[in-house]
Amino acid sequence: MNRPSRRHPAAPAFLGALLGAMLWSCAVAAAAAPPAADIVRARLDNGLRVIIVRNALAPVVSTAVNYLVGADETPPGFPGMAHAQEHMMFRGGPGLSADQLADIGSVMGGNFNADTQQSVTQYLYTVPAEDLDIALHIEASRMRDIADSAADWDQERGAIEQEVAQDLSNPTYVLSTRLRAALFAGTPYARDALGTRPSFDKTTAAMLKTFYRRWYAPNNAILVIVGDLDPAATLNKVRDLFAAIPAKVLPARRGVALQPVRAQSLHIDSDLPFGLQVTALRLPGLDSPDYPACEVLADVLRSERGALHELVPQGKALFTRFAFEALPKAGLAYAAAAFPAGGDAGKVARDVRDVLAAIARDGVPADLVAAAKLQERRAAEAEKNSIAGLAAVWSEAVAVDGLDSPDEDLARIDKVTVADVNRVARRYLDPDRAVRAVLAPQGAGKPVAGRSFGGQESIALGEAKPTPLPDWAQAVLGRLAVPASTLHPVVSTLANGITLIVQPETVGDTVSLYGHIRNRPELEVPAGQEGLPMVLDRLFAYGSEHLDRLAFQRALDAIGADEKAGADFEVSELKEQFAAAVDLLADNELHPALPAAAFETVRAQVAQTVAGRLQSPAYLSERALRAGLFPRDDPTLREALPQTVSALSLDDVRRYHQAAFRPDLTAIVVIGNIDPDEARAIVAKAFGAWTAVGPPPATTLPAVPPNAASQTAIPDASRVQDRAMLAETLGITRSSPDYYALKLGDTVLGGGFYAARLSRDLRKNAGLVYSINSFIDAGISRSVYFVLYAADPQNVPTVSASVARELDTMRRAPVAAEELQRAKAMLLRQIPLAEASTDAIAHGLLDRWELNLPLDEPTRAAQRYIELGADDVEAAFAKWLRPAALVQVTQGPPRP
Repeated sequence: MNRPSRRHPAAPAFLGALLGAMLWSCAVAAAAAPPAADIVRARLDNGLRVIIVRNALAPVVSTAVNYLVGADETPPGFPGMAHAQEHMMFRGGPGLSADQLADIGSVMGGNFNADTQQSVTQYLYTVPAEDLDIALHIEASRMRDIADSAADWDQERGAIEQEVAQDLSNPTYVLSTRLRAALFAGTPYARDALGTRPSFDKTTAAMLKTFYRRWYAPNNAILVIVGDLDPAATLNKVRDLFAAIPAKVLPARRGVALQPVRAQSLHIDSDLPFGLQVTALRLPGLDSPDYPACEVLADVLRSERGALHELVPQGKALFTRFAFEALPKAGLAYAAAAFPAGGDAGKVARDVRDVLAAIARDGVPADLVAAAKLQERRAAEAEKNSIAGLAAVWSEAVAVDGLDSPDEDLARIDKVTVADVNRVARRYLDPDRAVRAVLAPQGAGKPVAGRSFGGQESIALGEAKPTPLPDWAQAVLGRLAVPASTLHPVVSTLANGITLIVQPETVGDTVSLYGHIRNRPELEVPAGQEGLPMVLDRLFAYGSEHLDRLAFQRALDAIGADEKAGADFEVSELKEQFAAAVDLLADNELHPALPAAAFETVRAQVAQTVAGRLQSPAYLSERALRAGLFPRDDPTLREALPQTVSALSLDDVRRYHQAAFRPDLTAIVVIGNIDPDEARAIVAKAFGAWTAVGPPPATTLPAVPPNAASQTAIPDASRVQDRAMLAETLGITRSSPDYYALKLGDTVLGGGFYAARLSRDLRKNAGLVYSINSFIDAGISRSVYFVLYAADPQNVPTVSASVARELDTMRRAPVAAEELQRAKAMLLRQIPLAEASTDAIAHGLLDRWELNLPLDEPTRAAQRYIELGADDVEAAFAKWLRPAALVQVTQGPPRP
C-alpha cells in the first residue's frame, strides 16, 4: 500500500488472509553474514541510532525510521493516538507541505508507507538509489517538526475513521481485538493501535502535537537503511541531515501488569465461506528467556507432519494454521481449524484441544525440532533476496525485538534443544487457560439490483495545481530517463518445450525456482466437472508416486526446502541442496500420488468449501461483477457446485492433470546464486522426461463486447462499511498501442497517494475513503478497468459519481503538464523498484512470458512513456473509457 497504514501485530497472517530421510544437518548454521564493511552502525550525539546495510541486488535503497512509540504509549481513553499521529506525518510541516510530500514520494516511485504497532511506529521509503538523499531529507524534516494543524486533522479524521470502519468490517480483525481484550485485560496490550471513532472524535490537533513533541525525537528512533549504497558515505549524509536535531527528555513508559487468563468462549458472526475455530493462548514475550523455544515450538506446530495439520488428511478440518505473535512482555499463540459452514464447531474445538494437550503431555518429535531450525536458517538467508524485506527484518530485530541484529535471533534458536521445546509446551499449551472463539459463517442476503449512474451527487473535484518543490527535491521531478535494468536473463528452450529463464543473483546463498503452466480451467475442464482443479490442487500435498505424504514432507524437511506444486509451482533452497529440492518438486509436480483414500477426503472437503462459498458475500460480489461485465455464456461464469465436485472421479483428476499440465505450456524461472549452465542441467534432469500428450488445449479466453451499466448490492451483515467495486470492459489488449497511454493516465488518477487525483479529492480533501485504487487488468484477449474503494454506505453514491466524473474529465480535457511529468517520473522509477526482490523479478518475468511480451518490456515501456503527450492520454481515454457504462457492485450492511 502506498499510503499510511498500521499493522496489528497480534492479528496473525492466517486471520487476515484467509484463505524417513535423516536430516543432513541438525544444527542451525549461522546465515552467511555480509562483510563487515557492508554493515555500518553509529549512534549520533543526539541519540539517533543508525544501521546501514549494503545489498546490491538492484540500484534501490529502503529506509525505515523506527520511532519507539506505539499503542503502548497512547493516553488513556485515546487508543489510536499513535496511529493518528502516523497519519498526520503525511500532512507535512515547516518547509514541507502535504502536497510536496506526496509529489516527491510519487516521483520517486510511489513506494512509501507507514505502520503503527504496539511499541513502534515505522516510516518506510523504497526509492531508486540515486534518490536516497531526498528520502533522508524528508525524514529529517519530519523528525525536526511537523504541522499537526487543526485544519489538516479535521480532514484526516474522516480518512482514519474510514480505516476503522474498514477493519471493523473484517470479522477476523474483530476476532483479534476480542482475543486481545480477553488475554491482556487491564494492560496496554488489550487494545491494538487502530483506535476508535469515538476516540478520534475527541482527539484534537493540539493533543496530537503534544504527543509528537513528547515521543518523536532522535534519541527515541532507529534509522535503518538497506540497499545499493556506500555505507560510509551514507553515514556522512545522515550526520549532515540529522545531527543538529535536538534530543528530548522522554516520558516514562507505562508498565504491563499481566493478570491470569480466564478461560472463556467467544462467538462472532462472519462472512467467510467456512467456519473457523480458534484457540488462543498467552505465551512468553520477547524479553522472556523462553521466547526462542516458543519460536521453535510454533514452527513445529505449523509443520505439515505435525499433529495439528494431521486433522486435515483425517477429514476433521478443511485446513489448520498456527501463528505466534510476540509483544515485549507477552505473546499470543493462535491454533485455528476451519470447518464447513453448518459444521460442528464444538467437535473441531475438541480435536484441537486434544492435539495441544497431547503435545503438552508427550512432547514433540526431535526431527521436527531439527527441521524447524533448518527452515529458520534457510529463511534467514532468503531475507537477503529483498531490499525492502531486509530493511524490515533489521527494523523488526533491533526496534521491536530489542536485538543487536537478525542473526542474534538465529543464534538463540540454534541453542534451543528438544527438551527446551517440550518444557515450554508443557508450561504454556494449557487448554484450561485458553480463550476459544468461533467465527460462524452467516452467508449473504439476497442481491439487490440498482440503477445505473447518473444524477447522483458528486463532490467538487479540485483542480491540479503546480506544487513548487524544495530546492533539494527539484532535480527528482525533472529527471526523465530510461533506467538501466540490472536484469540479463539467459533464456533457452528444453527439448520438451519448457521455456527456461535463468537470472543469476549473488546477494545471498539461496536459489529459487518458479514455474508457471499456461492454464485456463474455464476452457479446459469438461462440462459437469467444475471444481476439478480445486481437487487436484489439494491433492498435490499428498506426495508423489514414489514418496507418500509424510515421506515426501520428511524429504523436504531433511534439506530445509520450501516447496509448492500446482499450475504455479516453486521451490526455494540453500544453494548446496538446490538440485535435490528441484528433484523433489518435479517428482511432486509430474507424478503426484493421487491416493484413492485421500481423493475421497479431499473431494468431500472441496464440496463442503464450494457449498459455503456459494453463500459467501465476497464470492457473490465477485461473481456479480463478472456477470455485469461479461456475456451470460462467458467461460469465466462457469461455477463449481457441490454436485459437480461430488460427481468427480479419480480418473477425471488424472486425465485433467495429463491434459492440462504440459511442458510445452510451461515456463520456469531460476533465480539466485547459480550459474545458468548449472541451472539448465538441474532443470533438464528433473523435468526433461516430462512429455506432452495430444494437441495443446485452448488457453485464451474469447474477446468480449462492451458491457452495459449496472449496479448490484450484496448484503453482508458482518460489515459496517461498503466495499465497492467499479469496473468496465476495455476494447484493448495488453499488446495494444493505446495501453501505455491508458496506463499513464491511470497513474494520474490513482497513482501516488495524495499526488493522484482520486486520493487527493476523495481522501485528503473530503475524508470519504481511506484508500481508493484504480488499475487496468489487461490480458491477451480482453481487458477490464477497475476502481476499488471502501466507504460508509451513505457516501458510496457520492464517491462513485465523483469517480465517473473524473473519468469523464480525463476524456474531455488534457492532463496538466506537471501531472503528466509526475506520472511519467513515477512509472519510470517503478522499473528499478520492481527489480529489488528476487520474488518480484521472477514473477515479473513469468507475467511477461504469459502475456507474450518481450522480457525487457519494462525498458521499452519506459521509452514509450517518455514519448507520450497529454493529447495521447486524452485521446486514449476518449476512445476506450465509458464512464456511463461502469458496473458497480457493493458488499456491505443490508439496506433498511
